[in-house]
Amino acid sequence: MTFNITRRLVGGLGAGLVAGGASAQTIVAGSAALPNLPIENGATLRVLRPVRFVQPDEEVFRANAARFTAATGVQVRVDFVGWEDITQQTAVTANTGAGPDVIIGFNEAPHVFQDKLVELSDVAEYLGAKYGGWKKLALKYGRRHNSNNWIGLPFGASGGPFVWRKSVLAEAGFQSVPEDHAGILRLCQALRRLNKPAGFALGNAVGDGNAFANWLVWSFGGQLVNEDGTPGINSRETVAALNYLKELYATFIPGTLAWNDISNNRAFASGECFLTQNGVSLYFSMKNDPATAAVAADTEHTFTPKGVAASAPNAGLTLNAMVFRHSRFPNAAKQFLAFMMEAPQYDPWLQANIGYWAQPLNAYNASATWTGDPKVAIFKDTMDTDFWLGYKGPISEGSAAANADYVMVQMCASVASGQATPEAAAREAERRAARFFRRR
Repeated sequence: MTFNITRRLVGGLGAGLVAGGASAQTIVAGSAALPNLPIENGATLRVLRPVRFVQPDEEVFRANAARFTAATGVQVRVDFVGWEDITQQTAVTANTGAGPDVIIGFNEAPHVFQDKLVELSDVAEYLGAKYGGWKKLALKYGRRHNSNNWIGLPFGASGGPFVWRKSVLAEAGFQSVPEDHAGILRLCQALRRLNKPAGFALGNAVGDGNAFANWLVWSFGGQLVNEDGTPGINSRETVAALNYLKELYATFIPGTLAWNDISNNRAFASGECFLTQNGVSLYFSMKNDPATAAVAADTEHTFTPKGVAASAPNAGLTLNAMVFRHSRFPNAAKQFLAFMMEAPQYDPWLQANIGYWAQPLNAYNASATWTGDPKVAIFKDTMDTDFWLGYKGPISEGSAAANADYVMVQMCASVASGQATPEAAAREAERRAARFFRRR
């Protein structure tokens, strides 16, 4: 597959954007993208990142890493690991002071290990100035709380809108997914009567389980953490969300309490579930499989319903790059990250992902990724969000730990399964959250 940098993107970035070959020559000449960071003699890099959900992600990422090697002579080894493993391997690397030079982890990871990381402000400021500035979610995850110091470099985020079958919603009497809770419930009840139910992950799913639980609470005006960093989950808003969930869950396809990140993909593609929440990978895989191409043609995406929120409550699952202090080649690592996010490399990677990972830099709004298929265009704004994991509190080690411990997901699952009342589940979530956040 061949990818081209679009004329629109090149024009929008002005004279600072150079062709891939010229960029490579500049680096070989020694000045590179960041002229005050000469690459160390004999530098080699090991890079660790989560496994791809769409095959071209890995193919183009590896090809870009090989281009960096061709341009600089720096050998780069890229390893891909399972989503459930990346956090554990990041912790091992940080605690032992050995292992990969660069890890592209998830979300708050740099905030957990910030004392083990090289500051990336020079890279972030260079890229931000050249590519139209950073989006809101990138600023939130990239910078240390209450500072302008960058400890992570957000690489992209996977959005989680509602995904639904157009013909089935029409059969149920709906043209789209309603924005209000009562309307969503009526829709799901109608789908259940048609024996064409909805289904949302309530299992310990890194992406989908957390995304649904967060949407549910946020759309009722609740939050896990208050702005001052204290637990905020035990609230009237949360209890209202959980009472609503009891009714909504009764309409779901059986088995969602055990769903992982692939379960709803399978259920939707096979015609067992007709409304869910997912990234673009579901649509992408169906579109490219003759057996499910008709389902893809009938599939639509809409932003997560607002409920009582001011905007769509969704925090994109964010790839966030870190450079570790134990690296013998920090300059090479920084130059690698800058190179990978320059347009000659980044835009082909963005296009290869067909919207699964959405850009953190505003200039890439002009990428051809967002003009080819209108069903993908919704993902362009994934990082233009007012929500993040640990909302409304500061991003911290606590918010990362609470997310990894599935505090929100298991609170919701306990109510859906009938094991706890909404009030008891909110109290238990508060108790668990108190382990990770300071008390009032």
